[in-house]
Amino acid sequence: MGNNYTIPEEERHRFAQPLGKLISGTREETLQEVEEIIKGYLEANYSLNFYIVGDIVTKDFLANEFLKTHVKLCIIDEMTQRNKIQIDTRGIFEEIIETINPKGKIRKENFLLLENIVNSKKKTLLRITEGEEDLLVIPLVVALPIEEQVKNIVFYGQPPVTDSRNPIPEGIVLVDVNKKIQKICKQLIQFIL
Repeated sequence: MGNNYTIPEEERHRFAQPLGKLISGTREETLQEVEEIIKGYLEANYSLNFYIVGDIVTKDFLANEFLKTHVKLCIIDEMTQRNKIQIDTRGIFEEIIETINPKGKIRKENFLLLENIVNSKKKTLLRITEGEEDLLVIPLVVALPIEEQVKNIVFYGQPPVTDSRNPIPEGIVLVDVNKKIQKICKQLIQFIL
């Protein structure tokens, strides 16, 4: 096992399920729906912090003046569907950190790294220089605090899943982090120990 947690092949289906609300549609449609949800949270006087995992979602949020103001952390690998992607991150982040995270695994060190980033409260870009970012959603959700009148929300891209009994459409997943979601993520971690 070494320094990485690996998902057993027979458990991969568990990790394909959206952790939160799946907003499906085109990129424009999903962003519009996200904006409506966020405006509702603001009207209810919540403070908002966005934690984004994935290059396309990061690119779309940083290009949106309204959504970008709430971004605290973006985790990217600068690849989408095995193609290089350019994201303009100039002047947005207080800190840029690089790490590795092997494909289909969670590197043990990244649990503590994410906890430290969240606790720093700095606007941070976490760049995966080798491997991929997808599974870092799980330790990120576990690391986030549950606070009154604060919504710590994780967003990530959901690829279409067509090879399962219940197909899942492509879209954005909105994870309003709470104790129930954290418990689910802790249970998922048990499958990869």
